[in-house]
Amino acid sequence: MPYLGSEDTVRELRRALSNPNVQSDHLRYRNTILKVIRAMSQGVDVSGLFSEMVKACATVDVVQKKLVYVFLCSYASLNPELSLLVINTLRKDCQDPNPMVRSLALRNMTNLRLPSLVEYVEQPLTAGLRDRAACVRRVAVLGWAKLHNLQPNSDIDAAVVNELYSLLRDPDPVVMVNCLRALEEILKEEGGVAINKPIAHHLLNRLKECDVWGQCEALKVLQRYRPQSEDELFDILSLLDPSLLSPHPPVMAATVSLFLSLCSGLPAVSLSALERVRGPLLAACGSASREMRFAALCHIQLLLRSLPGLMGAHYKRFFCGYAEPAYIKQRKMQVLVELVNDDNVALVLDELKGYCTDVNTDTAQAAISAIGRIGRSYSDRCLEILTGLLGLKQEHITSAVVQTVRDLVWVCPQCSDAVCLALEGCEETLQDSQGRQALLWLLGVYGERVSSAPYVLEVFIDGVRSEVSLGVKTELLTATMRLFLCRPAETQDMLGRLLHYCIEEETDMCVRDQALLYYRLLHCGIEETRKVLQGRRSDPSLGVLIGRPAEPVSQWARSFNTLEPLRQDAAETDSASGGSAEPVTSDPKPNTDLSDTLNPSQVEMVHTEGASLCPESSADFLASAAGVPLSLSLSPALSPEEFERLWLRRQGLHAERGGEEKEEEEDCVCVEERVHCPAPPRCSPQSLQAALQLVNIQALAFTPPHTLPWRVYLYTHTTHTHSHANAPRTTLILGELLYTGEAKESKGRVKKEADDGEDAGEGAMEGKEEEKEGEEVTDDRLSERETEGGEREEEEVKVTLKQQPRDEEALKAFLSILATVLQTLSSERA
Repeated sequence: MPYLGSEDTVRELRRALSNPNVQSDHLRYRNTILKVIRAMSQGVDVSGLFSEMVKACATVDVVQKKLVYVFLCSYASLNPELSLLVINTLRKDCQDPNPMVRSLALRNMTNLRLPSLVEYVEQPLTAGLRDRAACVRRVAVLGWAKLHNLQPNSDIDAAVVNELYSLLRDPDPVVMVNCLRALEEILKEEGGVAINKPIAHHLLNRLKECDVWGQCEALKVLQRYRPQSEDELFDILSLLDPSLLSPHPPVMAATVSLFLSLCSGLPAVSLSALERVRGPLLAACGSASREMRFAALCHIQLLLRSLPGLMGAHYKRFFCGYAEPAYIKQRKMQVLVELVNDDNVALVLDELKGYCTDVNTDTAQAAISAIGRIGRSYSDRCLEILTGLLGLKQEHITSAVVQTVRDLVWVCPQCSDAVCLALEGCEETLQDSQGRQALLWLLGVYGERVSSAPYVLEVFIDGVRSEVSLGVKTELLTATMRLFLCRPAETQDMLGRLLHYCIEEETDMCVRDQALLYYRLLHCGIEETRKVLQGRRSDPSLGVLIGRPAEPVSQWARSFNTLEPLRQDAAETDSASGGSAEPVTSDPKPNTDLSDTLNPSQVEMVHTEGASLCPESSADFLASAAGVPLSLSLSPALSPEEFERLWLRRQGLHAERGGEEKEEEEDCVCVEERVHCPAPPRCSPQSLQAALQLVNIQALAFTPPHTLPWRVYLYTHTTHTHSHANAPRTTLILGELLYTGEAKESKGRVKKEADDGEDAGEGAMEGKEEEKEGEEVTDDRLSERETEGGEREEEEVKVTLKQQPRDEEALKAFLSILATVLQTLSSERA
């Protein structure tokens, strides 16, 4: 906003600029112009001096010209008519013997940014492209890009484009790089600069002449070039090899990105290049620039997805410094979690323990969370540290510890005894809602082992009227109901008071409806209530999950040296440590052929929620899916934590939905199928992972073979164009494959009883004996059991899919693809 009294300031400056005595003294005149620029920078509106400043630009003083041009470029848009007066002076300066004056005139001629002046600017710019001075050519090349940006709908003369292409061979490296930038802007709609073999080799040979940012620009453009032979490819890689070890991190990152682009079909070469940049990346982690350190850490996390052991020997480089900002400390802790192994786990845990008492609460809670993730593989050591932190009686530490042990006990049920002992007295220091919800969940699930559980819940119930968190209220209802089922005498009275308040006085409808649900459930009897509320306390199958396999480099190569790794939140960057501290590498070359089509009779529709997807027959189901042009993609990547959050949220939505509300539900769908296949539960996890990745389906977690129940969690993004719309539509599909072995056992019992019908008593005895033996079924018996007709019995794998946004055609096509994969694996194992 202009200062008060600016009119007097402008009047005084105008008087000085018009004074002949001042104009005759070059030093006084320059100082007066300097005062105008100073007033302009302070917010004074000096646009009224435009005509006086136009006169001042007609001088041989280069310093005065620069000052005047700054003023004219700032106020040209407010005085388009008077700006025409500047053109004559600028065009005259373009022919000045001094190359600095010529370049200055060209630069400011394009910086005026007035469409009415374009016709006056084109001729000087064309002459500037052929100027003998390199500084003039640099400005002229960028000037054409500015003109195109000023009038994007106008066509640039083809002769100018050809001239710019010819300047790619200019002896000045800055002119060459500026030509690349200008052509990228001018030919944006055509895909940018067209890179052929001569241009590519010319750019590669002149990389060393360019500065840091010029090298980055050239390397970025070279990603479009594809070598015509393998010999040419390796010649290019040899030229790029020194840049991999460049001391400048931007050049190193751009070179790695080009390596990954050129070697997309040579994974061994890509991995070798990534191993070579370990040193430069570690050096960037110690850079004085915080931004550079953060970017290096994010890209190291990206590399660890394919090379888990890349930084294993250098884990101490990721220990946090005292003066480092919180966001860098948190990233370093995430990297440390991925580098933990049997040799360094003691040192890493000891280091993380020190961070748990950091003055920054976010850093302390991140350290506690990191210890919890390591606890999935080293539960005893981590529990000892976590329970010791509870003795500090710090609010934010206690809250983070309770939330961490809540998540840990779900994956590692063997930790439940130690967790129950540590819960005594935690409620006294818990103030935030997330920590109290975690404590209530633990008390509800393991309340029979915690002696003070009823008394803790009673304190919460007595203060429920002053509770502001709806999540705490709903968790309190569930915990009290669960505790009532195992300790009814101590909990009956408080449960009645809580239900009465939630039903009669609570204003929130979600809490009131949940209380009504529990009240009506109690009327159905204790046994029915027990069936609903006393579910699994943990998932044993998740406790033995094999670690996330090393991902192919191609899955994240496109995001390297971009902002995407920096935008990932903590949940996404922690995905590499989802199951185990030492991921297992998968075989990227399975012996499977997924081109075979699947018989439609192998898919049977069982149950549908949220949308009417059930066709008249499974044959119609796959027939309708066969004509859908569908493409699957793994980008953007989904972490196990994000998958779990989305999966449980969709599950909760469908569980709470009423009969009439199903037709008006949000834009999501849940569907269950059964696929007949004889052997997928017995294929190796590596084969399954590789087979799914061939069709761009990512398996996030899976149980080991020979284990019942056998399950796989997977996801993918689908893209296809509807028949009634031209715009492609993208959806996210989450899936679960489940095999329990129950269907086959029941089939065997029914068939045996039918065949032995002559002796019903003996048949019944044999049926019971077979049922008893079925409880200990092994992999060998599953693979060798056959029907009496000599044919192998088909097993059923339950497929549960959840999709958002709803797209029925894409879901049908995806199910057909998934069934094809399962059937192909089955035929290979048969």
